Amino acid sequence: MAKIHAYLNFNGNCEEAFRFYEKVFKTSTIGTHRFGDIPEDPNYPMTATDKEKIMHTAIMLNEQTMLMGSDCIEGFGHKATPGNSTYIMLDTATAAEAHELYAALTEGALNIEMELGEQFWAELYASFQDKFGIWWMIHFEGNKKMQ
Repeated sequence: MAKIHAYLNFNGNCEEAFRFYEKVFKTSTIGTHRFGDIPEDPNYPMTATDKEKIMHTAIMLNEQTMLMGSDCIEGFGHKATPGNSTYIMLDTATAAEAHELYAALTEGALNIEMELGEQFWAELYASFQDKFGIWWMIHFEGNKKMQ
């Protein structure tokens, strides 16, 4: 069966975001390529600033799940437009893990849609937009198993 990983796009702050996510998830990057690593092509000139932007980076959240990201280069016709059509859902093993992730990821949050709390479907649930515009859900089912 295929694994599902989340891939996030940013408008120039991918490196800052992934430093934050490394801290939140207590892990380190498994590798980073910058746009300046691409062989130069006269058909696609890049500014010095664009060459420093992140072409691809990744961290492992656990043995099965990777969070990856990239900056968008407008000169290449690519721009990130944050919206709430996609969320990253973190299904936690314990209530303590849910509280820890919520506290870390909501630091400077742009929007708290639902604060972490009990719902009829979960002992703990939250949804919010972090300071980088990424939408997250945190879920701890606990004793509220679906029938």
